[in-house]
Amino acid sequence: MIEEQDTRILAHLQKDGRATNQQLADEVGMSTSACWRRVRALEESGIIQGYAALVAREQAGFAMSAILHVSLERHDAKFVDEFVTRVTRRREVLECFATTGDADYHLRVVVHDMAAYNRFLDEFMFRIPGIRYVRSNVVLKEIKTSVALPF
Repeated sequence: MIEEQDTRILAHLQKDGRATNQQLADEVGMSTSACWRRVRALEESGIIQGYAALVAREQAGFAMSAILHVSLERHDAKFVDEFVTRVTRRREVLECFATTGDADYHLRVVVHDMAAYNRFLDEFMFRIPGIRYVRSNVVLKEIKTSVALPF
């Protein structure tokens, strides 16, 4: 379990990953040295996995987003490993979840436009061995998008 001071640090870093150690320490009510040690411990333990900029998808030219529901023909290691290997290499695939229900996997994909999405399907998804079906839900409007955990 994460200690209360660590959750305060994490909550603040999720809001402002560029905060200086001094700003962070002031915000969470700790000395700078204690704050620095806790942040380093969170990084070394893998709880903090890295720091990144949040980029506005559409403003960056990725006008289309889709959720793909993918089901495999067979679930033996060969097909699963091949699918996972190929999907994790594609930059268009932002997220991939192994799920319960009708589909085995759900992918969140972003591309520049419908033509790029069609190419992604024809030249990539439909060529992965062992796929039974791919169903697409094109995102019409993003209502909520967040990567912050609810501390």
